[in-house]
Amino acid sequence: MSGSGRAATSSGVLSFGLTPVFLTSDLELLDGLKNYLEAATARSVRLVLRRTYQEITSLLISNQLAAAWICGYPFVVNRTALDLVAVPLRRGRPLYQSYLITEQDRTGSDIAALKGDVHAFSDPDSNSGFLVTRTLLAEMSVRPETFFSRTFFTYGHRNVVRAVASGLAQSGSVDGYVYDVMAELEPDLTGATRIMRRSEWLGFPPIAAPKNPVDPAGVAALKDALLRMKDDPRGRSILAMLRLDGFSAEPPALFDTIAVKAAYVALAG
Repeated sequence: MSGSGRAATSSGVLSFGLTPVFLTSDLELLDGLKNYLEAATARSVRLVLRRTYQEITSLLISNQLAAAWICGYPFVVNRTALDLVAVPLRRGRPLYQSYLITEQDRTGSDIAALKGDVHAFSDPDSNSGFLVTRTLLAEMSVRPETFFSRTFFTYGHRNVVRAVASGLAQSGSVDGYVYDVMAELEPDLTGATRIMRRSEWLGFPPIAAPKNPVDPAGVAALKDALLRMKDDPRGRSILAMLRLDGFSAEPPALFDTIAVKAAYVALAG
């Protein structure tokens, strides 16, 4: 996206960012989402996809995006610059888990069993794909680079599953929502892996907007469109593809548990 993002947002075009937390880049889904948001907000919508959380978060806090579907980790780190717009609902709750996965035939139920592994993370700014595991290790007074034999970032939760299933990694940290949907759509792939550990329930990756948006009315229209999505036939079609129930307005305190983890890791260094 060029530097015209600010002008585009203020001229009636809503730029909506999507990170790798978004389940898929399927064209039918992206087209459907764009068409629904345009009809529901009565504005032109530009979907902006980037490979990393950092790229989208940087565009968001610099007001080059009206809003973005990010992750709880960058949300709490940038809480003074961001407002919460809406949170997805899955199985009726705005919550999800992080999974530690291994090769299918591995035993063990504790992270200590993964010592010496080649481990796949999703993104350094991902809660489920990095922070949760990093916190577990910090509580053991160890760091990923000393606990694992090697680590790498796949920049996509689906890619973490692929890495473990193919043997490229022996274990991985992944978004439980993405993993569960993959288990429905690609059971042969997830069947080559095993969920070794599930985290506590955490705030689902949210939709966030700049604290001082260029176009407050546009952000309000986007929020309304998301909250009403479950009541619209086109919206329900998108939600069905995403395996979500809808979006809800939630308090920022939903992400306090993630904020505690971020602060703990920052203190551990």
